[in-house]
Amino acid sequence: LEEYEPNVSPHATKIFINGVWVGVHRDPTQLVSVVKKLRRDGTLSPEMSLIRDVRDREFKIFTDAGRVCRPLFIIDDDPFSPNKGNLALTREHIDKLEADQEIDVSGLSDEERQEKRYGWQGLLHSGVVEYMDAEE
Repeated sequence: LEEYEPNVSPHATKIFINGVWVGVHRDPTQLVSVVKKLRRDGTLSPEMSLIRDVRDREFKIFTDAGRVCRPLFIIDDDPFSPNKGNLALTREHIDKLEADQEIDVSGLSDEERQEKRYGWQGLLHSGVVEYMDAEE
């Protein structure tokens, strides 16, 4: 990074992780899309913040503790999806949540309960809900 010259790649976007400049990327739209997809499918932590500043050509990833995040429902923005523009939450997700009410979890540990139930973690891992930082 010490040898990085902005005039060589004038349209490159700087990448920061927890405030530390770690590199540049020539296709930030694709990068942000892939990282968001990885966060939504559970590969990356749902608590990480992804902030793209188009004007300053910066993409910031925050994983540190202490940030205020709120859960929000996801809107399907896939241009090829028949559900485009609608909530990613479907009747199937609601049915799984309703089925959770019928599961007997008495006598089970917290970990066993989470395995048996779909619940909040199921919504997060299905990409229906995600945590959003105030800056996102």
